[in-house]
Amino acid sequence: MTRKIIIDTDPGQDDAVAILLALGSPELEVLGITCVAGNVPLALTSKNARIVCELAGRRDVKVFAGCDRPLLRPLVTAEYVHGKTGLDGIPLPEPTMALQDQHAVDFIIETLRSEAPGTVTLCPLGPLTNIATAFRRAPEIISKVEQIVLMGGAYFEVGNTTPAAEFNIYVDPQAAEIVFKCGAPVVVVPLDATHKALTTRPRIEAFRALGTPVGAAVASWTDFFERFDMAKYGSEGAPLHDPCVIAWLLRPDLFEGRFINVEIETHSELTMGMTVADWWRVTKREPNALFLRDVDADGFYTLLTERLARL
Repeated sequence: MTRKIIIDTDPGQDDAVAILLALGSPELEVLGITCVAGNVPLALTSKNARIVCELAGRRDVKVFAGCDRPLLRPLVTAEYVHGKTGLDGIPLPEPTMALQDQHAVDFIIETLRSEAPGTVTLCPLGPLTNIATAFRRAPEIISKVEQIVLMGGAYFEVGNTTPAAEFNIYVDPQAAEIVFKCGAPVVVVPLDATHKALTTRPRIEAFRALGTPVGAAVASWTDFFERFDMAKYGSEGAPLHDPCVIAWLLRPDLFEGRFINVEIETHSELTMGMTVADWWRVTKREPNALFLRDVDADGFYTLLTERLARL
């Protein structure tokens, strides 16, 4: 039984690895890839998604460009992590496959309308602007969503962009608030989990040892952005945040978390975009998300390497 997914993304090297993991996994049917401004501006995210599809030999996957800025705030990007292209680390050819004419938000709405209720999983790997815009424009589609499995937020690890906020949520907190309050089942893959899935030299060399263009690209990307996290956190490697979303779909047993209430701060400039996760259940607020905290890093990298080997 294949699971139908839409990947909403802002590639970014770790987004690229997540896309590759999905395309290398026969259990998942990627209905389309929708792009949003985030790690780099929209023109680059929609180009990078196509570069990754071509790298995987999957020119059949449809890529759509979506929202080029957050709902209410100016766009914040992260070239300081991902390089000026978003995929710095290895030179890759310009994509030749076409970007779809349809807007990503229209694709999300049309696809969810046409599928049976509860059969499509949304996998947002970047700011939640596209998803929130689709839900605002066509609230009836929310009932069609099987799950929203998103990379974003933090509680124990607090913020990586401000002292309080993780990048994806901080870029568009108003969109995040809409998604967290939508009523569909939400799974949150926060920094608390992803920071436990660090690259190591043997893990990166295992990608390179695949001896394929995909293996070489993933090894080079991880080499590139690893330097930023190692300098920032003093860690031995860098977290591969976004592939954890796809890994959770494939192997939820690799992760541990709690079903709790998560609210998004949208008023205070000091804590804007904070994911206020009621981990200790000290409020009476209704739980609205499965919030992950732990991942079996060895199991995650074994799965990732095995699936990348298929491409």
